[in-house]
Amino acid sequence: DFRRNPVGTGPFYVKYWEEDVKLVLLKNPHYFEFENEVRLPYLEAINYTFLVDKQSEFLEFIQGDLDYLSGIEPGYKDEILTENGELNPKYAQQIHFSKRPYLNTEYIGILADTNNPLLKDSPLKFLKFRLAIQYAIDKEKMLLYLRNGIGTAGNRGFIPSAFPRKKSRYGYSFDIDKSIELLNQVKFEQHIDVFPSIKVVATAQSMDLLKYIQHQLAQVGLELEIELVQWAALKEIVANSKAVFFRGSWIADYPDPENYLSLFYSGNFAPKGPNYTHFSNQTFDSLYNYSIFATDQSLKDQLNYQMDSLLMSFAYVVPLYYDEVVRFTQKNIKNLELNPMNLLNLKKVQKKISKNEE
Repeated sequence: DFRRNPVGTGPFYVKYWEEDVKLVLLKNPHYFEFENEVRLPYLEAINYTFLVDKQSEFLEFIQGDLDYLSGIEPGYKDEILTENGELNPKYAQQIHFSKRPYLNTEYIGILADTNNPLLKDSPLKFLKFRLAIQYAIDKEKMLLYLRNGIGTAGNRGFIPSAFPRKKSRYGYSFDIDKSIELLNQVKFEQHIDVFPSIKVVATAQSMDLLKYIQHQLAQVGLELEIELVQWAALKEIVANSKAVFFRGSWIADYPDPENYLSLFYSGNFAPKGPNYTHFSNQTFDSLYNYSIFATDQSLKDQLNYQMDSLLMSFAYVVPLYYDEVVRFTQKNIKNLELNPMNLLNLKKVQKKISKNEE
């Protein structure tokens, strides 16, 4: 029961909590940090509400009943954002909008364990076929049409764009001619007339994204079947290697590229670890082990991006986009800073209230 009775020295403490209904935090009068000789935090209390329906959440925010809204949803993205991912001018006087790169990579994973019987008749076991999929998806248009430009196209490695990158380029941009060429090579080399359909397993939340990818693959003659399951079922299926092609996302547990590369270290095979693709490569593992003990940051960066490049050369993961932190706040909310892990730090936040509210 410890989770319901947290102990700490933070700026707020739990006053009231009814799960899935309301959480109230009060100012910690003994918090140790000061700003300009004023003890933090500035806020006297925080009231969290739990709304399952995202449309209701958006409406309450627009009506001023909520101070803060994070992320975008298909149901309201076109109302609050322009096509280019900027705040709709009609809300400019009411809402403050901010965004920055997020330590989150959205992707499609491909099972790399060739001993798995699911791969026996799957063309995904062929490198050129996997490369063809990489080239077949126009991720720039995907972001424009489905996310109003929020995020960065996944045309690089698995490490998200929130981390600074080397000038050397690796990854795959949209090239439909290259995709078709690679597919024809696989047909010729493997004596295949028509490729069987491939099936992707995902939750309903990814439906719009997968419909777009389905259309893109159809342009190069590939048929994509979409199997929708509940989140808990997807976790079980992926962890136990019951899907060859699956939708995934990875939000950093800690702000280091190592966290992303750990998904492809052979010592982390799922279900015991996060290596859901069962990717295994001796060179990658050696670089990974070496990087863990490297103390020079320049060397560590070099090793990280060498691993990322090596991983992408095998094409067992299709980065779709690197996400962005998106926050909307009412104009009277001040000093709510962004961070690449999207952590909600409220210790310096201030809320200016009108005389009527006072």
